[in-house]
Amino acid sequence: MAEPKMAFVVDALPGLGGSERVLMAALDRFPSAPVYTLIYNRASFEGTPLAGRDVRVSWVERLPAASAHYRSYLPILPLAIRHLDLRAYEVVVSFHYAVAHGIQPRPGQTHFSYVYTPLRYAWRAEDPHLPRFGPARWAAAAVFGGIRGWDRRVARCVQSYAAVSSWAAGNVWRAFGRTAQVIYPPVEVERFDPLGERKGYFLTVSRLVAHKRVDLVVDAFSRLGLPLLVVGEGPQRAALEHAAAANVRFLGHRSDAEVAELMGHARAFVHAGEEDFGIALVEAQASGCPVIAFGGGAASETITDGVHGLLFSEQSTDSLVEAVARFERAGRRFNPRELAGNAARFCTKRFQEEFSLWVEERSG
Repeated sequence: MAEPKMAFVVDALPGLGGSERVLMAALDRFPSAPVYTLIYNRASFEGTPLAGRDVRVSWVERLPAASAHYRSYLPILPLAIRHLDLRAYEVVVSFHYAVAHGIQPRPGQTHFSYVYTPLRYAWRAEDPHLPRFGPARWAAAAVFGGIRGWDRRVARCVQSYAAVSSWAAGNVWRAFGRTAQVIYPPVEVERFDPLGERKGYFLTVSRLVAHKRVDLVVDAFSRLGLPLLVVGEGPQRAALEHAAAANVRFLGHRSDAEVAELMGHARAFVHAGEEDFGIALVEAQASGCPVIAFGGGAASETITDGVHGLLFSEQSTDSLVEAVARFERAGRRFNPRELAGNAARFCTKRFQEEFSLWVEERSG
């Protein structure tokens, strides 16, 4: 049977990260699907599989500084996503973390949505992006309240939802009142290997943005005095560097090969964010590297406490410090091959098979 004429819709393509790798894995399975998005930072994707794809952008990209600060236009993004012209396609698959599931479907068109998270700013009341006091908070609350109502309305037009984890599926139910099939995202586990002797440093790899809580990791290791390497860029970098002690080193952006090398030798990988899945936590395990992570979100779906690393229960510096102390007392009792075997459950081939089945069974 011929594949239906299909398009993919993603919220934005500002740079290469976990959600962009999911998109590229899906495109490998459905190579003829064009990609529609609000903004596309083409320079960030030079040399990647996305560079040669058919990517079509919305009018948001023409707004001032939109490529770098498209989130500032949040109040008008629902309008922009509904203006994408998708009438030519039988099937549309949206990859949603902000407004992508709000496309305007035509009669007879099938719309599936693969959800990373319902819009974090709107649905998590204590999100660190929210202003804390005064008129700015009131204005944000009004915008996010409108987004929540809009989210619920457009969710009725989606034929089927899938989510990146059971945790994310629960958030879809609470936000939209819709069930979601769990399809774990692809992790390129073949890029990683345990590289023999562990070295003395701890490692975190993350975008340096507020909700990733790299501040807790920096604070904890500044207090502990243990060597920490921080890989990643983002708007919080300057503040984090200012707050860090001398034992914390910021390496900025590193290539895939360099990250694999660092993970392959790290003493442990540390993460304090609440993740909807957490690709980096699985990449670390594929490298034979035990993980010390906040146990909220989906972390317990990829890490068994005491087997693949340690989970700490509170998103606080004290809780992380205590977890690192437990790790140090435990010694080197984590089996690199067992860690890599656990990570293999999340390989790209498995994602592509499950994603294809989800789309094809409902498109016939």
